[in-house]
Amino acid sequence: MATTRERLLEAGLRLLLEHGYNDLGIQVLLKETGIPKGSFYHHFASKEEFALQVVDRYMEEVHQGLDLSLGDTRLAPLARARRFFELSREKYRRDGYMGCMLGGLGQELSGVNATFAARIEACFGEISGRIASCLEEARHRGEIPQDADPRELANLLLNCWEGAALRSRLLRDPAPLDRMLDFTFSAATRAS
Repeated sequence: MATTRERLLEAGLRLLLEHGYNDLGIQVLLKETGIPKGSFYHHFASKEEFALQVVDRYMEEVHQGLDLSLGDTRLAPLARARRFFELSREKYRRDGYMGCMLGGLGQELSGVNATFAARIEACFGEISGRIASCLEEARHRGEIPQDADPRELANLLLNCWEGAALRSRLLRDPAPLDRMLDFTFSAATRAS
């Protein structure tokens, strides 16, 4: 059985994605989980601390997706990188095309909260770093040009993905995600 803290964090994953930070009131969270207010403050000093821990929980899921896709050595490196984004697209579908929590919170808070801006940028850096390692392998295998910078390509992929995730959320449609993947990965293959 999940602990009170785990129940709050799990509910926070969905509610922060749906409502964002500013529109998510603690009362909504407490009503959703049936947990008393005192229990919330026993586990979290503030709403900000709670949201930052939800981001950490979200990153656990992201790292699981990275492990599953990038670690699948049956696939070529470039296919493994694409697989990570395909798994993310599937999660977005299950969530109703609400997009990426990091992207949503980053858009909402990065200009007004330095703590969130730094945390979210660090999360994107972790994701990009993992993808860059896979792209380095792709470069060594001749799947992408030898003069390509894997870190720069990983950042570009992630930036394009986040933009497509925003458009997908606005449209409630996977088409921007699909088009981004098809264009980016076919361009990478043609360039090699």
